[in-house]
Amino acid sequence: MTTSTTQPAGDECLIDSKASAKRLGVILGISILGNCGMWVLSVVLPVIQQEFGVSRAQASLPYTITMLSFGIGGIYLGRVADRWGINRVVTIGALGVSAGFILSALAPNIWWFCLTHGVLIGFLGIASGFVPLMADTARWWRKYLGIAVAICASGNYLAGTLWPPIIQFGIGTVGWRATYMCIGIVCGVGMLLLNRLIRQPPPAMSLAATTHLGKTIDRSRPFGLSPSRAQWALVVAGIGCCVAMAMPQVHLVAYCMQLGLSPLQGTSMLSLMLGLGVISRLLFGWISDHIGGLKTLILSSGLQGLALTLFLPFDGVVSLFIIAGLFGLFQGGIVPAYAIVIREYFPITNMGNRIGTVIFGTLAGMAFGGWISGKLFDLTGTYAAAFLNGIAWNLLNLTICIWLYSRTRRHIPHAG
Repeated sequence: MTTSTTQPAGDECLIDSKASAKRLGVILGISILGNCGMWVLSVVLPVIQQEFGVSRAQASLPYTITMLSFGIGGIYLGRVADRWGINRVVTIGALGVSAGFILSALAPNIWWFCLTHGVLIGFLGIASGFVPLMADTARWWRKYLGIAVAICASGNYLAGTLWPPIIQFGIGTVGWRATYMCIGIVCGVGMLLLNRLIRQPPPAMSLAATTHLGKTIDRSRPFGLSPSRAQWALVVAGIGCCVAMAMPQVHLVAYCMQLGLSPLQGTSMLSLMLGLGVISRLLFGWISDHIGGLKTLILSSGLQGLALTLFLPFDGVVSLFIIAGLFGLFQGGIVPAYAIVIREYFPITNMGNRIGTVIFGTLAGMAFGGWISGKLFDLTGTYAAAFLNGIAWNLLNLTICIWLYSRTRRHIPHAG
């Protein structure tokens, strides 16, 4: 039985408690299983291109559609979680993941593959394992909000660290279709079992207008703007940062193959990048508990732009491993920071819907970034233009975030 998260439930003493910590561990496991579908396409992209006889841009379409569907699903399932609780959302996601992988394994063409990835794996599966889980986690923590949300969001990158080598092994051993079948069964069943451990409704939360750093702010006017204008500013910022983020995350394996490196080397770089992304999310979560989400967002965005720029002059094996690691360390704090900013500056009500809307912007950026990078490669024959495109979008993100911070200095007595 679920309890609507829009109504006070439980006891506020549960916030920052052992129950919160146990719940966070279970949610992390759900996230690792639910987010498998976000990273599988980076590994199977070359195989799918060859099997279906399509261009690099067309082979990138499943990723683009999946990310867009993930974003729209995050808004929808965020609203479902606000109204009906997290258990219903995870159940929907488990069924979507299982059906999506199994039906994708039966795809006779790229369009079937796009449809099953988009509707089932993206809209239902991945969406259930990210936005609603972060919103639920934010309701269970106050003092350690930043690190808790970061741990929850790390499930996304832990999935990116653990699944690519497993998928690559499966492709080489039994083929991509059998590998998809196995993933669908394991992830779907695992999510359903873990879902039974998070039935307790979230504790009641005070609606007091304070940040987790103890500074009073006017939640009705985030950054001195109306909530809708402030939210859309974050949406555009999210698009910018994730167009940049998508270039190496989606095309790193293909980029390495273009340079004459092996798929295994590219997959290893991707796993390193995402593995260090987990450390990055934890590190920036800790930082956000000390300086606030918005400053953390600015710091991580600036460092991501720096790492992306380093891909241009260096293309040796050792240098690429180092740069991929730096990129993972620098960019992991960006997406969780949006959830922390919303928790700090916006009204408590409809948190799942607000986080879902902003995260949709980041996923729209990932979707467009994955596609445009492939398109620029098709047009130019190299990835140089794609890297430059990502740097430009990263500057847009950084500009918006600095502008919002400047408004907090003028309008809100914010911590830091």
